[in-house]
Amino acid sequence: MSHTPHELHEEFPEFAEKMTTLKTSDAHFTKMADEYHEVNRAVHRAETNVEPTDDLHMAEMRKQRAALKDEIYRYLSA
Repeated sequence: MSHTPHELHEEFPEFAEKMTTLKTSDAHFTKMADEYHEVNRAVHRAETNVEPTDDLHMAEMRKQRAALKDEIYRYLSA
């Protein structure tokens, strides 16, 4: 399997310990992180033509990933 870019620990290395703690203690954070990973992997599969999709759907998935990433960053930096 190829490397999946945009993983949360790569996007926010300064919050690595906090993310590890929150994944085991905060259900809301866990839900956001799981949703982010699901969307991120779907984008990666589409980008690598493992599961091709049309441009509109690709753009929507990327927007969803960006929105989740922003929400996670706000949560981590609060």
